[in-house]
Amino acid sequence: MYTFQSRIRYSETDNKGCLSLGSLLDYFQDCSTFHSEDAGVGLEYLAKRHLAWVLSAWQIVVERYPQLGERVTIGTVPYSFRGFLGYRNFVMESERGERLAYANTLWTLMDMEKMHPARPGKEMVEAYELGEKIPMDYAPRKIALPASGGIGTEMLEVKQHHLDTNNHVNNGQYVRIAMECLPAEYFKEGTSVRQMRAEYKKQAYVKDKIYPVVYKNGGTAAVSLNNGDGQPYCIVEFECRNMGEEL
Repeated sequence: MYTFQSRIRYSETDNKGCLSLGSLLDYFQDCSTFHSEDAGVGLEYLAKRHLAWVLSAWQIVVERYPQLGERVTIGTVPYSFRGFLGYRNFVMESERGERLAYANTLWTLMDMEKMHPARPGKEMVEAYELGEKIPMDYAPRKIALPASGGIGTEMLEVKQHHLDTNNHVNNGQYVRIAMECLPAEYFKEGTSVRQMRAEYKKQAYVKDKIYPVVYKNGGTAAVSLNNGDGQPYCIVEFECRNMGEEL
């Protein structure tokens, strides 16, 4: 497993002084980027071949959000290639080896000139050392929405700060946008997101308009981030819990 160490910064915390979900996702995303760079198949390698790994799905499970100043180890392991798809796990652990959070991801290798999926070459596959899948309850990639009952919220226009090096909305930005749409009770004292799932369906670009629709069911809420035709760019599901609750 590829790993790097860090310390929880003030800029990464929420109003409770703990690592925010968005910052946790950033740590995992940075870990995979560091891994690819150190393996010699990073951004420059991909750009020369007009390729990019585009995230298709996230599943993040949080056991405990680390507090400001805690030292953590972030790790990742790719465990399978299937055609143009790549599968990768992530973990975050405390100094004592406590598993704080873990994740599963599905990635699609895209030919950015032809805008269709591409199979990774032998050199790229061999650059990664495949490992074992981590033990976790693997959720389906697809997120099912209720047929009705969604509540629309304020439209958002994509700005430059939402974009990444592929010039489309970064996967973590969708999650942040979706979190801003959650009802107030999901942020009350003693409540936290225990699991987040995201399914990415199409890319949004600068000046595109996003129309969020929120579906609420008890401790679970799903936010569909739609285009003007009602088709989702991304669907994000949050499963919440009380912090003192048994997992």
